[in-house]
Amino acid sequence: MHLEKIQNLLREKRISFDYAEEDGCGSIDFEHRGLSYHIWEYADGGEPCGVETNLANVGRTEELEGDYEQKLAEILQSF
Repeated sequence: MHLEKIQNLLREKRISFDYAEEDGCGSIDFEHRGLSYHIWEYADGGEPCGVETNLANVGRTEELEGDYEQKLAEILQSF
């Protein structure tokens, strides 16, 4: 299972979400206050190395790398 920290945070905030895993990468889709959000892991060489997400700006997708789960958690704290 991937993106466990994010899944736990969404559960704590009582935000329902859909989780899927494909080719060793996790994917989370959810709605909050009428807006749709996505967090999609991607891999380079087999291991997840980043995510594509619209969490910070719903209308714009961006890529996060490095400690992306921590970055995502910080953004989710404001929800």
